[in-house]
Amino acid sequence: MKKALEQEVKSSKSRKILKILFIILILIVIIFLYSRFIGTKGLLVKEYKIINDNFVDNFYGLKIVQISDLHYGDTTNEKDLKQIIEKINTLKPDIVFFTGDLYSNGLEENAKNELITNLKDIKVSIKKYAIKGNHDDEAWDEVMKESNFVDLNNNIDVIYNNNASNILITGINTNDDINESIKKIDELLKPYNNEEESNVMLKFSYKILLLHEPDKILDFDYSNYDLILAGHSHNGQIRLPFIGALYTPDGSKKYYDEFYDLGNTKLYISSGIGTSKLKLRLFNRPSINLYRLTNK
Repeated sequence: MKKALEQEVKSSKSRKILKILFIILILIVIIFLYSRFIGTKGLLVKEYKIINDNFVDNFYGLKIVQISDLHYGDTTNEKDLKQIIEKINTLKPDIVFFTGDLYSNGLEENAKNELITNLKDIKVSIKKYAIKGNHDDEAWDEVMKESNFVDLNNNIDVIYNNNASNILITGINTNDDINESIKKIDELLKPYNNEEESNVMLKFSYKILLLHEPDKILDFDYSNYDLILAGHSHNGQIRLPFIGALYTPDGSKKYYDEFYDLGNTKLYISSGIGTSKLKLRLFNRPSINLYRLTNK
């Protein structure tokens, strides 16, 4: 009798354990399906105020939209792209920045044509700028050129407001040696230098830097820039409440969350739109960033 009771208790415990394991398995399957088919869709607009005293009379109210990590063809298709561009155009941006990873593993001709056709429809009052990500190759050049984006890889541009103030915009090609990239930018800045200023950066009212991999700022003096916009980390495609990102790729191990206050320099990292490696997103929906320049 005693043995029978012990056997019944063991059997009851085994059934309970099996039930718990079954429930855990069901939860894992539900989370996986959600992360794959729901978490990767939709679009959030994350809005930030960029506060600077120089925006009182010049560039006050300027709107900048940042797109990053589209990874076209993975979990992002043409229908998604059309919706993204429609949303961007409703925001009526003055400037649009693309901060890398247009696609993941090469680009077929039909995908290239879809990108050009749709990216060309982005409307801005000033300009559209783009830099490469670690996945982008030669096809990127054609797509961005045909889509009327300014190639900002190791390049600079200056926009003016009534010739009284200006914004310097620079970009780094993440696929090049960082020191060589900085040298190229320094060379392009030389014509703006004069004997009155020891630091050429003082010639500009506001300075913006685009780069794909945020950890690259560890390899050069970024303090001259007021605003740095990056991508690559996706802020961690899989995030958990109170824990944050479970994994981020090389190039975004130190800096991966959406914002870092680095003193005079503010670093914003887009969570991006598509997915890389794992086609999953959890507690991190696809998004674009909207920055409004203001003085308060």
